[in-house]
Amino acid sequence: MQSSDPRHFFETDAEQELRKRRAAKAGNRHGNPIVLKSKILAAVADPRSPSSAILVAESTGSVRQVKLDDAENAKPVVYRGPGAPVCSIAVGGPGFGTLFAGSWDKAVWSWDLATKAPGRKYLGHSDFVKAVVCARLGDKHVLISGGADKRIIVWDIASGERLHTLQDGIVNMMSLQDLVVDHVSSTTDEIHLLSASSDPHIRRWKIRSDGWEKIVDSSSDTPGTERHTILEHETTVYKLVFDHDTDEVDLWTASGDGTAKCLSRITDFAGCDDTFNHGGHVRAVAVTDQWVITAGRDEDVKFWDRSSGQLHCSLEGHYDEVTDLIIVKSPSGAAKVCSVSIDGTVRTWPLEKAALGALVKEQEAPVEATDKEDEDEAKGGDLMTADEEAELAALMEDDD
Repeated sequence: MQSSDPRHFFETDAEQELRKRRAAKAGNRHGNPIVLKSKILAAVADPRSPSSAILVAESTGSVRQVKLDDAENAKPVVYRGPGAPVCSIAVGGPGFGTLFAGSWDKAVWSWDLATKAPGRKYLGHSDFVKAVVCARLGDKHVLISGGADKRIIVWDIASGERLHTLQDGIVNMMSLQDLVVDHVSSTTDEIHLLSASSDPHIRRWKIRSDGWEKIVDSSSDTPGTERHTILEHETTVYKLVFDHDTDEVDLWTASGDGTAKCLSRITDFAGCDDTFNHGGHVRAVAVTDQWVITAGRDEDVKFWDRSSGQLHCSLEGHYDEVTDLIIVKSPSGAAKVCSVSIDGTVRTWPLEKAALGALVKEQEAPVEATDKEDEDEAKGGDLMTADEEAELAALMEDDD
């Protein structure tokens, strides 16, 4: 069996130091970690149990339900099929009953969410499928996928028919990173979609049954010129999130330039209202009425006071890149944020100030070092080969 242990291969001094540092952090229990057997590349709330469960995309080629109040997850619900890592997931279709997963194998897989029965496979991309989202277009439920092949494809979920293929013929669009539907601007017969990619441009699209177009408007900076994209970042935009807890429903972004930003709907997303300098590559952003929460390659989860813009606290716990943040709310209104990571853990953090203060004190206590080999054995070992490990690392850094 081919080993994926980095110590069985040549390592630079920097790689050895990184591995030792991560091994020293691996034993911490901050965020009440739920340990899985593979790297976690994305996550969404489980619509069946939005207050207590999430669905995660695994590097082992599956999607798994994680119950947040069950540390052991002794009765796992796993959706299998892809023979390559899954890097994007969405739930949609009639009654939000279908789970979709974009994979390295260039396909979008689907399952019945309740029964786990495999459904239709959507084939059309020529490279990794890195983003998926669902929407309604007239009387059709549609799936929209974005790939490393620089294309966005709109599918009829029921028939599997490819309705449209979106590409930017004016400003070169690189590998897709995220897709989000603007439900405020969308109508029954027209979807307004925003896309993020490995270039710094955010694009807006109108999608109808009979066609599509990229939204082009006037530039507020240079009167008389056209604005083909939203350009507020310096490099890759990883995440797009609409804040549905406020009347404005502004757009929040996370970027490889080290920042998360708020783009105001009032100004048609032209100009930045607030900038939060997380540092490093910011892979995820989540917002509440009180907090802006950011995370990424530096492994920390940072809480920013939304009203003042000041950093409230930085929580340690993960020992590899954080790939997603999910806000989960209970029926009573109480909320928490979940973070998922390449380290294979799901961690949950409170949103109350007092509880955050207690965590800051707790993380100041020394953590007992853990041998990374023992940690991997406890997790059951990642099923990725050394070549796949290297390919994943390249994928995560393809925009550096």
